[in-house]
Amino acid sequence: MKTMYRIGLIGLGGMAQEHLRWMNEIGRFRITAISDVSAEAMAKAGDRLGLSEERRYADFSELVGDPSVDAVVSVTPNHVHADIIRACLQAGKPFLAEKPFTRDFEEAAPLLDLYERRPVPAMIGFTYRYTPAFRYARELVRQGDIGTVRSFSIRYLQSWGSALYDTPYMWRYDKAITGTGALGDLGSHMIDMARYLFGEFEELSALLHTIVPERRDPVGGKLMRIDVDDFAAFQARLTNSVVGSFQTTRNAVGSGNEHEVSIYGDRGTIHASTLSPDQVIRIREESAGQLARTTLDVPSRCRRKQYEDFLALLEGEAPDGLPGFLDGYRNQQVLDAVVRSHETKRSVRLPDSL
Repeated sequence: MKTMYRIGLIGLGGMAQEHLRWMNEIGRFRITAISDVSAEAMAKAGDRLGLSEERRYADFSELVGDPSVDAVVSVTPNHVHADIIRACLQAGKPFLAEKPFTRDFEEAAPLLDLYERRPVPAMIGFTYRYTPAFRYARELVRQGDIGTVRSFSIRYLQSWGSALYDTPYMWRYDKAITGTGALGDLGSHMIDMARYLFGEFEELSALLHTIVPERRDPVGGKLMRIDVDDFAAFQARLTNSVVGSFQTTRNAVGSGNEHEVSIYGDRGTIHASTLSPDQVIRIREESAGQLARTTLDVPSRCRRKQYEDFLALLEGEAPDGLPGFLDGYRNQQVLDAVVRSHETKRSVRLPDSL
């Protein structure tokens, strides 16, 4: 067991700062190398972290191969996800990579073959598995608290892309970089939450839509055509005939970061949301014909940090519910099925196995 794990951090944007904070909360990680396409970002981060020039890599593959790095944390735009995962697998280097797994399923497929031949401890950044309310909802579902689950609805709404804010063109609107729009960004979290709570997807039917068709380039001022979705909705059947509806957009005025799920069972309903991360609402029959609405405080056993699980993974454990490599791969399968369903205007069945 190591006292400190030496981390190579790839990508130094805004989300990377959150990962640094989360690592510092655990106190068992130390950044020993960094990589970014921006020399300016590397200079600032390197100076702040006290890293020598030799540990600031313009080429992420050199960071992955650095013997002073025990594990890699990748927080980059989507178009390099597959290349970084491949490099880690080839080098036998444990990693935590941000979602979505890849831009599309074509990039994901060969990674599974490599992983099966050369598996390494791997985690995908589905951070909402560590929202206490969602963890407690999962526990209640598993205990049969509301009886057999029959259906559910999941929403993930943000507002920053709304026309009201005149949001400029950025990489999240560039298909070559991001693959899909709100679907891969927010929808991947919805898909993961459904798998975390209920099981595997069996069949789905989807609609994708672009609400704002053009956005202004902040550099040259040119209007850029948007070629990815900013609204996604789909219905699905999962394991044990549980059926659900999904909706996501970054164009919902008034929504901050609203990721929520309502779960409907034979005996009641459970509602959990990022808006109340420490509580779960339950509606259940408590006496003959009488429903009671109760706000349940999340117990301490359902509070766990993402980097606690990553630490446990590096130390050879297999924490329940940790989003691993296969969760990322399966997630990409479902994302691909959503796109195909929209394009063909047909329901799409998911494969029964990998």
